[in-house]
Amino acid sequence: MPLSRPHEDALAAGTRMGPVELHVEHFDAMLAYYRDVLALDHLAEIDGAHLLGRHGVATVSLRHTPGLPRFARSGAGLFHTAVLFDTREALAAAVARVAQSGLGRYTGSADHLVSEAFYFDDPEGNGVELYFDRPRESWQRDATGRPLMDSLFLDANQYLTTHLSETEASAPTGVARVGHVHLQVGDIPTAKDFYVNAVGFDEVMDMGSALFVSAGGYHHHVGLNTWNSRGAGPRAASLGLGRMDIVLPTPDALGALHDRLASRGVAVVDDGLAATFADPWGSRIRVTVDA
Repeated sequence: MPLSRPHEDALAAGTRMGPVELHVEHFDAMLAYYRDVLALDHLAEIDGAHLLGRHGVATVSLRHTPGLPRFARSGAGLFHTAVLFDTREALAAAVARVAQSGLGRYTGSADHLVSEAFYFDDPEGNGVELYFDRPRESWQRDATGRPLMDSLFLDANQYLTTHLSETEASAPTGVARVGHVHLQVGDIPTAKDFYVNAVGFDEVMDMGSALFVSAGGYHHHVGLNTWNSRGAGPRAASLGLGRMDIVLPTPDALGALHDRLASRGVAVVDDGLAATFADPWGSRIRVTVDA
């Protein structure tokens, strides 16, 4: 169910997130985390970046750039990459593998009403959310059709006891796609103007210090917050986020986005297959059409 009153230039309902590119310092350790612990397959090496995912669906791209400084937590950039699993069993298996690996750091869990989520930092401190969506028909919505979200207690041990399957743990099935990306930004009004009015996402929730936007009635494809980064200016080159991908359903949707960005003076590089641009803090976004 889409929002009852999407704005005029809203992104199409079939919009989804694509892979997130990370600049990494210790390539072998990061490859071990995403390939061996999260159980993502190595899909390809493209222009020096290693693409990982499942069943041909790309999730993360690792680019070895050891000369870059570490990402400053007070700056604009990546808050977390959220990896969406098809089943609770697949999520539980991934959480168990991370816990058993000793790599990275566990930072919490939450029942968000629309989803069940576990939070980690990878070995280089990049935030990672592993989550499962409850069926859309079970989501509570407000009078405008927007999904209602919360952060309620979720017992990690009880979750694993209930849902961990030996079969899933030993042989992961299903895709593990990027469900949403959460960014740190300098201020919410600027973020809203860019991601809603220019890019075309619908506003789902504005908490003042955090904004959640989506296409097609999803709970959020992009989260934006100022919890650590209020007042942050443009990003300097650093480890961490290199680029996030948005995948549109049709070439017409990509053309409309290109026109909308151009009308607002946003510089776009278009090679005929993808449009690449930056948000107000310099976080790079690439938009492609779903194959």
